[in-house]
Amino acid sequence: MRKGFMLLILVIGITTISIFPIRTSSAEESARRIEITARRFTFDPTEITLKKGQPIDLVVKSLDVAHGLRFRDLNLEMKVPKSGTAELRFTPEKTGDFVGHCAVFCGAGHGGM
Repeated sequence: MRKGFMLLILVIGITTISIFPIRTSSAEESARRIEITARRFTFDPTEITLKKGQPIDLVVKSLDVAHGLRFRDLNLEMKVPKSGTAELRFTPEKTGDFVGHCAVFCGAGHGGM
């Protein structure tokens, strides 16, 4: 009788698992894609809001010359080739307001970018 009871519990468990699959969250499933366009001497959009702990796929596209994007406080830096695209995956672990700057000299207005 005990073997029958254990077998019944096992069958119920397997049936439950097959009916209600276990969901696991992975960074790839929940990564948020953010696209930024760089051109002399601006980024578009000029401001983005991130959620601490949510993985981000940051995509930066240059419409003209080579650019870069650096957030010193977050220890992030990427370089974007002339008329090219660069991608960076990261997960924000800090809260606050962080200012990004162009990390590649792109002309006379570079300092304000």
